[in-house]
Amino acid sequence: MPTSFTVVPVEAQGEEREPAERDGQRQEEEGEEEDDERERGSGDGVARESSPFINSAEMDRGNMYEGKNMALFEEEMDSNPMVSSLLNKLANYTNLTQGVVEHEADEDSKRKEVKVPRMGTFIGVYLPCLQNILGVILFLRLTWIVGTAGVLESFIIVFMCCACTMLTAISMSAIATNGVVPAGGSYYMISRSLGPEFGGAVGLCFYLGTTFAGAMYILGTIEILLTYISPSAAIFKAEEVGEETEAMLNNMRVYGTCIIILMAIVVFVGVKYVNKLALVFLACVILSIIAIYAGVIKTAFDPPDFPICLLGNRTLSKRSFDVCAKFTESNNETKTTTLWRLFCDSSLLNATCDDYFSLNNVTEIQGIPGIMSGVLADNLWSAYSEKGSIVEKKDQPSVAGSEDTKMGGLPYVFTDIMTYFTMLVGIYFPSVTGIMAGSNRSGDLKDAQKSIPTGTILAISTTSFIYLSCIVLFGACIEGVILRDKFGEAVDGNLVVGTLAWPSPWVIVIGSFFSTCGAGLQSLTGAPRLLQAIARDGIVPFLQVFGHGKANGEPTWALLLTAGICEIGILIASLDSVAPILSMFFLMCYMFVNLACAVQTLLRTPNWRPRFKYYHWTLSFLGMSLCLALMFICSWYYALIAMLIAGCIYKYIEYRGAEKEWGDGIRGLSLNAARYALLRVEDGPPHTKNWRPQLLVLLNLDSEQLVKHPRLLSFTSQLKAGKGLTIVGSVLQGIYLDKCTEAQKAEENVKALMGVEKTKGFCQIVVSPHFRDGISYLIQSAGLGGMKHNTVLMAWPQSWKQTENRFSWKNFVDTVRETTAAQQALLVAKNIDLFPTNQERFTEGNIDVWWIVHDGGMLMLLPFLLRQHKVWRKCKMRIFTVAQMDDNSIQMKKDLQMFLYHLRLNAEVEVVEMFENDISAFTYEKTLMMEQRSQMLKQMQLSKNEREREAQLIHDRNTASHSAPAIKASVAAAVPEKVQMTWTKEKFVAEKHKNKDSNVSGFKDIFNMKPNQSNVRRMHTAVKLNGVVLNKSQHAQLVLLNMPGPPKNRKGDENYMEFLEVLTEGLDRVLLVRGSGREVITIYS
Repeated sequence: MPTSFTVVPVEAQGEEREPAERDGQRQEEEGEEEDDERERGSGDGVARESSPFINSAEMDRGNMYEGKNMALFEEEMDSNPMVSSLLNKLANYTNLTQGVVEHEADEDSKRKEVKVPRMGTFIGVYLPCLQNILGVILFLRLTWIVGTAGVLESFIIVFMCCACTMLTAISMSAIATNGVVPAGGSYYMISRSLGPEFGGAVGLCFYLGTTFAGAMYILGTIEILLTYISPSAAIFKAEEVGEETEAMLNNMRVYGTCIIILMAIVVFVGVKYVNKLALVFLACVILSIIAIYAGVIKTAFDPPDFPICLLGNRTLSKRSFDVCAKFTESNNETKTTTLWRLFCDSSLLNATCDDYFSLNNVTEIQGIPGIMSGVLADNLWSAYSEKGSIVEKKDQPSVAGSEDTKMGGLPYVFTDIMTYFTMLVGIYFPSVTGIMAGSNRSGDLKDAQKSIPTGTILAISTTSFIYLSCIVLFGACIEGVILRDKFGEAVDGNLVVGTLAWPSPWVIVIGSFFSTCGAGLQSLTGAPRLLQAIARDGIVPFLQVFGHGKANGEPTWALLLTAGICEIGILIASLDSVAPILSMFFLMCYMFVNLACAVQTLLRTPNWRPRFKYYHWTLSFLGMSLCLALMFICSWYYALIAMLIAGCIYKYIEYRGAEKEWGDGIRGLSLNAARYALLRVEDGPPHTKNWRPQLLVLLNLDSEQLVKHPRLLSFTSQLKAGKGLTIVGSVLQGIYLDKCTEAQKAEENVKALMGVEKTKGFCQIVVSPHFRDGISYLIQSAGLGGMKHNTVLMAWPQSWKQTENRFSWKNFVDTVRETTAAQQALLVAKNIDLFPTNQERFTEGNIDVWWIVHDGGMLMLLPFLLRQHKVWRKCKMRIFTVAQMDDNSIQMKKDLQMFLYHLRLNAEVEVVEMFENDISAFTYEKTLMMEQRSQMLKQMQLSKNEREREAQLIHDRNTASHSAPAIKASVAAAVPEKVQMTWTKEKFVAEKHKNKDSNVSGFKDIFNMKPNQSNVRRMHTAVKLNGVVLNKSQHAQLVLLNMPGPPKNRKGDENYMEFLEVLTEGLDRVLLVRGSGREVITIYS
């Protein structure tokens, strides 16, 4: 059914009223609002989550609800904006380079107008990705990879690497389109998806990868310069045969250091010029690729003339000679060539020559026979070789010479490194990196959520087609020995891919030179900014210095560090050695991008709503698995080192880093895993073998909400050693609405102390009108599901005898009863302030266990757990048990030793004999004093109650006197006869004397009373046992005693406290243990 709406502006209705009426009402309402603010604080007093759109300081409260049509929501508007203002802010929200709330906090007040980004998919994503992906490996190494691995295996290598980046791009597109992505690229995406630990570790790996990529590009630049453009510019020359490689590496180091200093200065002085030159560098790459395709087409009908000289089936380097022949005939005269003189000891025809040279002919073949020549069939299969072996043509006839001949100094083309499949994967993979270039520029895009997926996937598709087609075309056009000739020695020192290009090899040489220069500059530009972003997030404390830079924000210190790390790559000096290193770091980064997408998809978090829909967790998982496989395929030891570095960074951030809550997937994964584990844990007692004390620690707080006995937490950490469940609880007396601020403060204080004492667990503060009820709530409800406490740890109430603290002993005894009712064990630490801190170490001493009654074996287990901690490790365990008159103490000792042997516990055993004897006068007197004191407290309590009743009656009389006579009569009629509502002075004095006389007679009875025989027996046991314990364990570091239960008759509770006090008198550190009644230790495995 259609419904019509009429939109009435809020301000319009307000304007219809009279100005005077509106002003008067507004003043009245403002006064009411100020009063309300004083009463309730802000809003409803509940702190709300910070947001860029909520609690905005720039929102004008006066305009916000002028007109009062929304008066019902006035209180909400103090902290929540109206929908109209929220939508306006969202519409005008600009995607700044530092869009995260953490970075915006101190810039909101001074933020300037930012122009709306105008870059589209093609310029903003496609071309930057194209420029970053195509680069040095394509021009310098791809032909060599095709020649060495063969077309088929090269195709597999390229397909694996391209599939890896395509799957990663799909995952990255999903993450990048899941909300606004500020500039920050992969680091931002991973850290906000997987948390600060993973984000920091992977971000630093990505930074190291980008930095080493800069080193690789610089090494490629120098290789092009010294090998193909100007070989004479080399500083170091090879003086002897075989030193060419070492000389080249030294040249790389010198030139590389000079170039990196020059590039760092360029980046420092004017980074904007680097960005402007990016299009020039990209044009060089595209022109070079077009030249390669043009050259391939030309070979179909007019192959270029690049002859290769072969001796037998061995390829010869034409750097040392011009004529490919042993001798020439001129004017009917045979003359030896330069090649002859290289293999023979003289230029004469009868000279002694190399065996292989003598036995085989010199032939010349075309290096580039063309696409129609059918050479593809020869190049299909791999030709891996050892380091220093000669590049040979497979199907060429050859006669083997003497194996003793030394190869050094002969003009053969040698392989400079040992080749195998996995090594080629590591060298090739950097050529497919660079897929993050679009996401790194997300701050400059018109529509990042549309442009990033389209542009990145299109760029990967284009480059994959280029690489795969180049592999087939190289194999179909170029002779295999030329492909395997890494530095083009057989074609006069030309760049191999340049020999195929049209119109000239120099197009490729100059184009690749400028493209590698540009890529190196861009790496030195991008890497410091990535490090600066990580440093400014504050997750790695020692990197914070690199967050600073010049006044305009340029990362100076980060640039210096980047140049320093880049220099390490330069000192390695070999492009083939540096490439696998950066492959590791990029692969690790891509692996975690896939992991982030898979985790978010599987968790189905409510915030996971990517606009890019063509993803699935299986694709992400496949991409992650492929990345991991490629890491170990490239180099298993580099992979382990990279993972170790990432692991160390992860643990460091976890241990020292600032805690950040970014709503990341790992937190969600932890919650999911915790929920799953909790559901799996059976809601009931665990098996005896799995039993360990899961503690509920009851703390007392002072008026400042500080912990009274911090040593209780020290003892907890010593007992637990980080294992099992620990809940630290405390009770605040009052109403929660009044005490919520104090409860938060108390929780912060307790958590801070838990951090200092290294107590791993949870904190729970309960506010209750009555202290005893609060403790009862904790004992009943602390924990969740199967993860509930089974043991309560608390401190002995030292001041229980003080009359002003009369409730402490009642609370204590009730807690003992409630733990017994809940079938939980109880540990009471007496003299807790004398217990050791976590920093103390006992070098000697004993932990004495007095085993009086068996209540589950907890007395045996606790010393074993304590001795796992450094504080108690050197203490010895002694177990004492008490023999009665009818017991055989010798047999008891043997049985106890056997029992401990089966329990696998090392302890000294001693049986103490306690024979029946007469009750001493001291015991009798102590019991009498205890009962007199108890009776006196009751009399004092009784007299106080009567005084309170008198005051209440007087109050009632005064209230009644001010009432109407009719009401007074009805009240008097309703009151029972024994209560007199009409008081006279005589009656009041008589009543007062009556109470006084009864109190005096009561106190006289106290001094004439006789002690209860049951109490005398209990006191006798306490005194006797205390004497025995003092005799044996007075100097023990800790004494563990069975804790007797409270009396069933609640009238004797204060006597129970006195018995416990007598039992432990004179001992420094005592732990009273009351078991839960179930077995907690077993002799079975």
